Amino acid sequence: MNLDELKKRREQNFLAHKKKKKEYYLKKKKIVKKEIDYQEELKDDNFSLKIKEIIKAQKNYVDVRKDLIIKKIKEYKDTKKDYYEQNKEKRLEYDKEYRERKKEELKKYRKEYYKRLKEKQNKL
Repeated sequence: MNLDELKKRREQNFLAHKKKKKEYYLKKKKIVKKEIDYQEELKDDNFSLKIKEIIKAQKNYVDVRKDLIIKKIKEYKDTKKDYYEQNKEKRLEYDKEYRERKKEELKKYRKEYYKRLKEKQNKL
C-alpha cells in the first residue's frame, strides 16, 4: 500500500464513523418528549397535588433505600475507625514532628487566637 491509498482509506473510515455518529444522535433526537402544559400543571389545585405526589415519591424512594443507606453509613464509619486505629501511631508521630517543626508559629497562632477570643468575650 502506498501513502495515497492509506490516506484515502483513512478518510473513508473517518467519514463512515462520522455518518454513523450522526445517525446515532439523530435517532436519539427522534424520541419525542411529552409536552408539558405549565398553565395547567401549576394551577392552584393541581400545584398542591403535584407537590404532594413528589413528596410521596421521594419518601417512598428513601424508605425503600433506607436500610441500604444506613448500612453504607455504618460501613463507612467502620472503615474510617479501622483506618484511624491502624494509623494511630503514624499520626501521633507526625503530629509530634509537626509541632516541633512549627513550634514558634504555633505559639504565635495560639497567642493571636486567645487574644481574639478574649476580645470577643469582652464585646459580649
